[in-house]
Amino acid sequence: MNDPTNEPTATAAADARLPQDHPFVTHLSRVAEDEAGRAHRAWEPGDAPLPSLYVSHGAPPLFEDLAWMAELRNWARAMAKPRGIVIVSAHWESAPAAMTSTVAGTPLVYDFWGFAPLYYEMQYSTPDASELGRRLVGALSRAERPHEHQRGLDHGAWVPLKVMYPEADIPVVQVSLPSQQPDRLLELGRRLAELRSEGILVIGSGFMTHGLRYVRPDHAEQPPSWSVEFDAWAAHALATGDLDELVDFAKRAPGLPYAHPTVEHFTPLFVTMGAATDPSAPVTTVIEGYMIGLSRRSFQAA
Repeated sequence: MNDPTNEPTATAAADARLPQDHPFVTHLSRVAEDEAGRAHRAWEPGDAPLPSLYVSHGAPPLFEDLAWMAELRNWARAMAKPRGIVIVSAHWESAPAAMTSTVAGTPLVYDFWGFAPLYYEMQYSTPDASELGRRLVGALSRAERPHEHQRGLDHGAWVPLKVMYPEADIPVVQVSLPSQQPDRLLELGRRLAELRSEGILVIGSGFMTHGLRYVRPDHAEQPPSWSVEFDAWAAHALATGDLDELVDFAKRAPGLPYAHPTVEHFTPLFVTMGAATDPSAPVTTVIEGYMIGLSRRSFQAA
């Protein structure tokens, strides 16, 4: 078997400033070794529809957490490799709906602050997504007519995708959040659902709890009660398929003012649920646990 460390991916080459002992470099080496042992099977016509995902996306700290990166990559490998990815992120709210540029090498938005300079030079040069963009417009035209925007992929999109699919060889289009209303986002997801049977992965990207302003240093060891209670509430509703409970989160969710002072990191969940075959069916939780006291819960819906 070839030594994967001697065959850097395009992603690794683009991130040449990363020191060799950086956890993301180790992650890339493991990915290369996996691919050398067994190539990731691509989705083919006749395969079952891909699931829809809700991903707690992290930010640059994700690139420093080997265990979390392994969870995301293993999740990606457990599915057939998609033909395209449509992702809705907490970090782009725009109405009416818009979509990112479909040209090859869509630029990135470095919408985070206070991290090492190397993270502002990372690249994720995805291929031309013009065909995916046309298909997306066709799927949404009855509900939303997304116009193509020159905006690049924000960190809610490129950070988790860079970990899950570091080869950057899948067309990606990001769609803006046109509303925070669950019913409207469920409908947006329903319009996207048909794409799943074409090998297109639909992702809602947020964070299950996101009360950054209320996080203290000791929460890294002991998550705060508001984060734990909100996560437990969401986990139960998701496991039992209680969509009504989730839709009425503003009135029913415990700890909401602290877990989500603003709700844009929770509401992409409704795009994920809307894109499911049955939005009221129980989901499969893939990632649990906490980062600095915030819930990383991530799941897939069939």
